[in-house]
Amino acid sequence: MKNTIRLAALLLLGGVSASTVAGMTDWLAPQDPFAIYGNSYYVGTHGISAVLITSSAGHILIDAGPAGAADQVAAHVRALGFKVEDIRYILNGHEHFDHAGGIAALQKMSGAEVLGSPAAIAVLKSGQPDKRDAQLPNLEPLAPVANTRAVRDGDIVKLGPLAVTAHFTPGHTPGATSWTWQSSAGGKTMHMVYADSLTAIAADGRSFSRNPLYPTARADVERSIAKIEGLECDVLVSAHPDFSDMWERQAHATFVDRDACRAYAANARTWLAKTLAAEAQP
Repeated sequence: MKNTIRLAALLLLGGVSASTVAGMTDWLAPQDPFAIYGNSYYVGTHGISAVLITSSAGHILIDAGPAGAADQVAAHVRALGFKVEDIRYILNGHEHFDHAGGIAALQKMSGAEVLGSPAAIAVLKSGQPDKRDAQLPNLEPLAPVANTRAVRDGDIVKLGPLAVTAHFTPGHTPGATSWTWQSSAGGKTMHMVYADSLTAIAADGRSFSRNPLYPTARADVERSIAKIEGLECDVLVSAHPDFSDMWERQAHATFVDRDACRAYAANARTWLAKTLAAEAQP
């Protein structure tokens, strides 16, 4: 994986510090929407992914970026020729404000039902960060989200011809979820993966590996890395597009990369090793 320096800088962002201001600038940076493959489209900002999966029966949106990105995401949906009001479901990757902060606003625009893991839905409904999260206190509250439903690991969200499967990938947060589906173009069908964040990171003064409120964090992220590594994966979109070289693949005019999920997992495994080594220092 490339962009290591930029990746590290982004990962250190988290909440109300001065560094977050710089991070938000990147998270909200404009980005033209584009087709990823078949009926799957990138509608996020330059720094935070959001994916629209379309059908004649309505659409599914995965994530919505930070609160300030909602209007941009909606404009992207319309620019592609689709109606925000036709979004039936909004799926959450994980319950941090940079990915879920815009969900409440987009739900109001669309009337969509919001789906996620039980832990993520608890945060979205209350608007308050999970006390178990290792990134506290560097997490901002969210606008509370109405009309939510928790899914189980392996549940399939169906809408007309669309079928999107939930894969719980906790560790980065207790409620993190990745999503898979299939998209077709030119007679070829691809396995699409929206991989949620897999990075092991804690705020200053907190430990990822020794968190009494979330003692399984290390084991969870190890299992989640293995899960992403083992998925059928032709096209990867990661929660932060930089983490999977989205813009380099766009420059080469193809998003198909059957090694992308394995590379994403390997990078997360390396990050975990560095985090554990740093936390083991006296």
